[in-house]
Amino acid sequence: MHISDGIISVPVCLAANAASVIIIYQVGKKTEPEDIPKMGMMGAALFVASLVHFPLAGASIHLGLFGLAGIILGKRAFPVIFTALLLQSLIFQHGGLLTVGVNSINMGAGAFVAMFLWRWRQLPEYVRALLAGFAGIIVPVMLMAIEFQLSGYGRGIVYLLSIYLLAALVESGITLSIVKFFRRVKSDILP
Repeated sequence: MHISDGIISVPVCLAANAASVIIIYQVGKKTEPEDIPKMGMMGAALFVASLVHFPLAGASIHLGLFGLAGIILGKRAFPVIFTALLLQSLIFQHGGLLTVGVNSINMGAGAFVAMFLWRWRQLPEYVRALLAGFAGIIVPVMLMAIEFQLSGYGRGIVYLLSIYLLAALVESGITLSIVKFFRRVKSDILP
C-alpha cells in the first residue's frame, strides 16, 4: 500500500508533504503529556506490524493497524503514522521519501475515518471495532487507487483493490480481537 517515489508527480508529493507537516503541527499543539505513551506504543505497533509480510494472491501485504490507531489515538494517529512511515522509508525503503506525505495522508485518512466510526455510539462496540478496522485499510486503498488513476498508473488497480479487500476483512477481525482484549483486562487505553 506504500506508494513509491516516481509514481505520483513531484508537485503533488511536495504539496502532500507540506500538508502533512501542517497537520502534525496542528495535532501536536493539542497533545496532552498523558497521550505520549499511547502514541509511542501505537507507533511501535505500526512499525512492527509492517515487518511481518504475508503472501496473498501474488502480492505481499502486511497489517496496517490504522483502524486501531484511530480508535486509540483519534486525531493523534496522524503524526504516529507519519513517523512510522518515515522510518519504514528510511530503513526498509517501504514507500519513498518524497511520497511519505502522500502515504501518510492516505493511511491517516483511514485512521481518521476509523476514529469517527468508533465514536458512532448508536452501533454496538463490536460492530464499531469491525468497521473501524475495515475502514483503516480500505480507505487508504481507495485513495491510492484514485491517485494511481489520476497519475496514469492505473493498470491492475482492480486486482490490487481485491487483494486489499481481503486484507481489510482480516484487519477488521484483528481490530475486534484487540478491542475485546482491552475490554476484558479493563484497560483504560480505549476511549
